[in-house]
Amino acid sequence: MGLFDKKYCDVCGAKIGLLGNRKLEDGNLCKECAKKLSPWFSDRRRSTVQEIKDQLDYREKNKEAVASFCVTRTLGGRTKLLLDENAGKFMITSARDLKESNPDVLDFSQVTGCRIDVDESRSEIKKDGPDGKEISYTPPRYEYSYDFNAIVNVNHPYFDEMRFRINDSTIDVSGASSAGPYARQIDPRKSVDYLECERIGQEIVDALTKIRENVRQTVEKANAPKTNVVCRHCGATTTPDASGCCEYCGAPVE
Repeated sequence: MGLFDKKYCDVCGAKIGLLGNRKLEDGNLCKECAKKLSPWFSDRRRSTVQEIKDQLDYREKNKEAVASFCVTRTLGGRTKLLLDENAGKFMITSARDLKESNPDVLDFSQVTGCRIDVDESRSEIKKDGPDGKEISYTPPRYEYSYDFNAIVNVNHPYFDEMRFRINDSTIDVSGASSAGPYARQIDPRKSVDYLECERIGQEIVDALTKIRENVRQTVEKANAPKTNVVCRHCGATTTPDASGCCEYCGAPVE
């Protein structure tokens, strides 16, 4: 088959235009189908046609989860962690139109961990020397740039990590309080923007960590062996059912 032979999408059957092909392990995918995949999915080239079809089926069903999602808490900046605490679900998205973007809806139980990663870059600030060449200050001065990324680890069939930037734009901080010869060195990590991103990041970590612990405790409680108790309503010795009620009179005993 020649380089410029016509290709067709093995998922939807549409003809693929020039530069529109997305290679799969055993076939081709058009860019329109590729747009429907999860934004957190990154293993397309090693996926089979059937695996992509299965994911698109999941993505279609996900629209129902988005439609029934009721936001009870919002954390983050431009990209937000949205919680539906009543349903035990969450999503991460920067989209305003949830119906159009169809962000993945996950259960709280799918969270396996969360941490904040701070990317720091540093460049030296120099001054003009007597001969016109740039020389270092004494002590050296620097400009710093920071990006805060939240990394949420999840148990999901199509991705295991949801990584998103907390700050809307890169934080640039000078390491000196002024440009004069007596400029005082300052800690760039004490800047207002840095501390705000640090606060937001910790808020996200705390929320997801608490969610994970609550889910774990619920599972442990459900799996704990039931012991006989005396029902305070009917006086019978009973083993509470799954809802914690007396097997004889149906009243709650836990």
